[in-house]
Amino acid sequence: MPQRKRMKIVSVVGARPNFMKVAPVASELRRLSGIEHLLVHSGQHYDDQLSASFFRDLSLPEPDINLQVGSGTHARQTAQVMERLEPVLLEFAPNLVVVVGDVNSTLAAAITAAKLRIPLAHIEAGLRSFDSSMPEEINRKLTDALCDFLFVTEPSGVENLRREGTSPERIFLVGNVMIDSLLRHREVAARSGILGQLGLRTNGGSVRPYAVLTLHRPSNVDDPRVLGGMLEAVATVARELPVFFPVHPRTRQRIESSACAGCLNPRRNGSAPSGLIPSDSLGYLDFLCLMDHARLVITDSGGIQEETTALGIPCLTLRENTERPVTIEQGTNQLVGADPQRLIALAERVFQGDYPKGRRPELWDGQAAQRIVQVLVEHFPVLSDDCRSETSTD
Repeated sequence: MPQRKRMKIVSVVGARPNFMKVAPVASELRRLSGIEHLLVHSGQHYDDQLSASFFRDLSLPEPDINLQVGSGTHARQTAQVMERLEPVLLEFAPNLVVVVGDVNSTLAAAITAAKLRIPLAHIEAGLRSFDSSMPEEINRKLTDALCDFLFVTEPSGVENLRREGTSPERIFLVGNVMIDSLLRHREVAARSGILGQLGLRTNGGSVRPYAVLTLHRPSNVDDPRVLGGMLEAVATVARELPVFFPVHPRTRQRIESSACAGCLNPRRNGSAPSGLIPSDSLGYLDFLCLMDHARLVITDSGGIQEETTALGIPCLTLRENTERPVTIEQGTNQLVGADPQRLIALAERVFQGDYPKGRRPELWDGQAAQRIVQVLVEHFPVLSDDCRSETSTD
């Protein structure tokens, strides 16, 4: 009896958000016996808290290959991923390469696969900030232009791709795999001990009110004046209630090399923490727990805009624009820009209960990965045969 063909898929990840996006897809692929799935980590995020801990928290298998690219300029990082990924793809000869998000590893993997004429899928396609000064915007647009399967999280993504002349046959509105991960891990995250470690649990077991800050985008942290203004504004907010600040390694370097460190002024108010409180980066489950109980999240992260909308937590985004407009139109997100006074004013309104309560957008239901795999099953005969075989033996 001839041996059944196997479908060979390579998924490339490189940064924290990529891990949360690929985890549910990898889980769905493992349900199909006809899949040989190779997980490649570019090494773009090489700090353990930003990389290895996320594989553990998300129940992802250890990467089959780590390209160990590390940090560098955009050009160097992109070139290094391309140079190190090409021999992997030539040896493994996949039927499909899957890329996620908008980091340099995403674009590098897409270019490499396209040059080798390997079919490509982009998870989180179609998002646009319309700000060409953002490296991520360049990565998003170029990656989408190369891909055969464009898996979209929200209606604006479909509209953007159609406006750019993309064939409708390549566009699939499937929902948000980031929210798949969040919903699957929320109950486990609730058992995290992080709230107790930070002094946020009272003796009675209730949680003291607090806010959370994340900050990492170059436009916010590379200019000491901008960074200082933002941290001073958050320190003002922290007079109302403590603000916990898991500091990204890159942001920590910028703070230590400037005069901004004085804004990080944790205090104790009796047995309770107060002030702007820095910490090391947190793993996925600890951070999800911290975010899920927060009164307010202040961020410049795209993914956290989505997660706070799914959780119903008010979010103030330290950017002039967002590629995720559904978080404003339907969710809990508000744009602040780089105006410290606007940040303080909007935070005060949140504390008074005046903020968009929002709702979870359509298809953000924890089933996006299933829809993605179903599309692949319908388009690849090898997978279709395997699924029929599995169905017939149940």
